[in-house]
Amino acid sequence: MTALTLERTQVVPRTAHAAPPFSRLTSVELRKMVDTRSGFWLVVSIVVLSLTATGAVIAFAPREELTYDTFGAAVGVPMAVILPIIAVLSVTSEWSQRSGLSTFTLVPHRGRVIGAKAVATLVMGVASVLVAFAVGALGNVVGAALVGIDPVWDLGVQQMAAIVLAQVLAVFVGFVLGVLVRSSAGAVVGYFVYSFVLPGLSGLLASGQAWWRDVGPWVDFKWASSSLYDSTMTGEQWAQLGTSALLWLVAPLVVGLVLLFRSEVK
Repeated sequence: MTALTLERTQVVPRTAHAAPPFSRLTSVELRKMVDTRSGFWLVVSIVVLSLTATGAVIAFAPREELTYDTFGAAVGVPMAVILPIIAVLSVTSEWSQRSGLSTFTLVPHRGRVIGAKAVATLVMGVASVLVAFAVGALGNVVGAALVGIDPVWDLGVQQMAAIVLAQVLAVFVGFVLGVLVRSSAGAVVGYFVYSFVLPGLSGLLASGQAWWRDVGPWVDFKWASSSLYDSTMTGEQWAQLGTSALLWLVAPLVVGLVLLFRSEVK
């Protein structure tokens, strides 16, 4: 009788690797915002334009307008225009540049990735305003010293907090457009239409139609959020901001997330 030797195969259980922590995902998304060529040059343009705006205020603004508010507003303008574009690209790059396949392979839970992008957008928005405040303070001190006057610090804590909120909301507009469109070109065009075309049309309509002057702040998010730059916000203005935010931020974000979770990543 021939002895048959049976080899026993040992089954090695697969080791379940722990998912990367959310803080690591957020730090990765923050780095991805600036380590591409487009993100890098957008950040460089913010720095250059902020310094240019500060120098322009010192050179051309009247003495009585050399205040902290003026410098902070001048520095905030290029940030308000460019930072939402960075937020757009942080989302659309996964589809337009075809990096989504590797991203969602490493982290298959799309909700965690998009959540990390949202938190990174929030961090970027808050940090940008703090930088604007710092550069504005420096410009205020330097400008006052050059013309021989005392620096004027005319921004209170409440107004500064409202400006932070306004900047964060502006950046989140870019994030929502990125989630909804998922195409860099389309989302950037949509952002410029929202920021520059629609406000002009809304203002033109308000100048000729009394009913739109009453209804506009309730549905025009750009109009409603501009009230944050005023010294105080009334209860009605807060209600207008919330209502218009539901129309322009929450509803498009919900639609965009549903489409994003169903879309095929190639």
